[in-house]
Amino acid sequence: MSFILGVVIGVTFGLAIIIAFVKSENARSKYRTELASGIAAFARMTVDDSRKIFTPEQYPSWVVFSNQQKLKWLNSHLEKIWPYVDEAASELVKSSVEPVLEQYRPVILASLKFSKFTLGTVAPQFTGISIIEDGSEGITMELEMQWDGNPSIILDIKTYVGVALPVQVKNIGFTGIFRLIFRPLVDEFPCFGAVCYSLRQKKKLDFTLKVIGGDMTAIPGLSDAIEGTIRDAIEDSITWPVRKVIPILPGDYSDLELKPTGVLEVKLIQAKELTNKDLIGKSDPFAVLYVRPIRDRMKKSKIINNDLNPIWNEHFEFVVEDPLTQHLVVKIYDDEGLQSAELLGCAHIRLNELEPGKVKDIWLKLVKDLEIQRDQKNRGQVHLELLYCPIGMKNGLTNPFSQTETMTSLERVLKNGAEGNETSPNGGEISKRREVIVRGVLSVTVISADDLPPADIGGKADPYAVLIMKKAQIKNKTRVVNESLNPVWNQTFDFVVEDGLHDMLIVEVWDHDTFGKDFMGKCILTLTRVLMEGEYKDTFELSESKSGKLNLHLKWNPQPLYRDS
Repeated sequence: MSFILGVVIGVTFGLAIIIAFVKSENARSKYRTELASGIAAFARMTVDDSRKIFTPEQYPSWVVFSNQQKLKWLNSHLEKIWPYVDEAASELVKSSVEPVLEQYRPVILASLKFSKFTLGTVAPQFTGISIIEDGSEGITMELEMQWDGNPSIILDIKTYVGVALPVQVKNIGFTGIFRLIFRPLVDEFPCFGAVCYSLRQKKKLDFTLKVIGGDMTAIPGLSDAIEGTIRDAIEDSITWPVRKVIPILPGDYSDLELKPTGVLEVKLIQAKELTNKDLIGKSDPFAVLYVRPIRDRMKKSKIINNDLNPIWNEHFEFVVEDPLTQHLVVKIYDDEGLQSAELLGCAHIRLNELEPGKVKDIWLKLVKDLEIQRDQKNRGQVHLELLYCPIGMKNGLTNPFSQTETMTSLERVLKNGAEGNETSPNGGEISKRREVIVRGVLSVTVISADDLPPADIGGKADPYAVLIMKKAQIKNKTRVVNESLNPVWNQTFDFVVEDGLHDMLIVEVWDHDTFGKDFMGKCILTLTRVLMEGEYKDTFELSESKSGKLNLHLKWNPQPLYRDS
């Protein structure tokens, strides 16, 4: 029921504070002046001189510069107008939520509608305020809200087998942060043209589902289906960066609506030292990745059986709407067959840590919980390669995954015939995205290694390196350097690569013995960086080794093929 609650809270704040004051006759006549004067004073200061830095004394008395502040002023007024809010917002929520519920309705249900909806008699309490300095021509506030409400919400649920169940939502407890954006600022009362509101963060959400006169377990899976569907719906409809725009003054506010700002290219390369959850054998790990936790926008990797150091080498693409606040989440699970998968660990990285157009190669430590990171247990690491490409990026930056000119004419014809076209909503044809094929020659110079671990009794080693192109399974190896932990090879190898974006280079270091060999460590590299930069030299730490680094020089020579005359 998170979606219902999210919309209730959003409409409670957005419509209660804005519409109830601006449009409700009863509330307007009693309480509009005090609230509007505070907001108007705040807005006018920015309108008068948007570039001027104001001192704390120039802001309204209820705005301070601490990160969070108690809002007794706002809470007292919200309690006074709550009956009007309940009256105005309940019908609006009901009429606006039902179509969304229908859109996300589980397949096991024939219909999902409200038979009763009121917000109850308990008003939310705002517990903190933050003023966000984001450089925009407007005012951005974040308000933390707590609500232990007593709403009366009843859902009428009908299944395809003719069973009708009235489901009551009870015991709602919520703590979260709402973002309010007042934009654009104008010199006409109330000094802003529109307000956007969004659920910036859910901190706590508790509620109870109860079938009136029945048992929720009467239909197996019903409760999970409803909760899962609504969880997707709230993320897709009200959670930041999604925002609801309420026009206050006439005008075009389409620029305030949610729009894609870029594309995040993700290479899930590998993981190491994962926790073993199996009594017999090893875990069977797979990864789930997302920027927004919506089912159709979450990506799942293949399962690597019986391996605590899996190599995936899989590429995923995510739409980004707000790189300043969004982050990539990676969760590693152990596949349990017909049973629910068990979480091995998770990690995330904020997108504002990425430099647009530049590949970031990173290892992330896995933790038990992203919210409470007090876990000191080693749960392993996950290796990612990230590339954020803003829409319409300039300065010569390119996204190699979106190029098509390196495809052969035959490939273009075959892919056109095999994939066909889709029909756009306006009736026109749009081409499906095609997989990019990048051919070329990769030149790898194995320069040297430093601080290799001893492999012989005398504290030395006889190291050599083996180079493997994983997809093509092409191998080359250097000469053996006797009795050295800091060998110098300076040998160059050329590999004809058929699919540079999806292949990877593995360099293993071995100790040569007369009657065998000992593994000393390895490093794994995707080719994205060399494809973008053309050539680079770098030092790479050896994994699965106590010590050691490899010094490599990589160079890419693209060789697109064109078969037509």
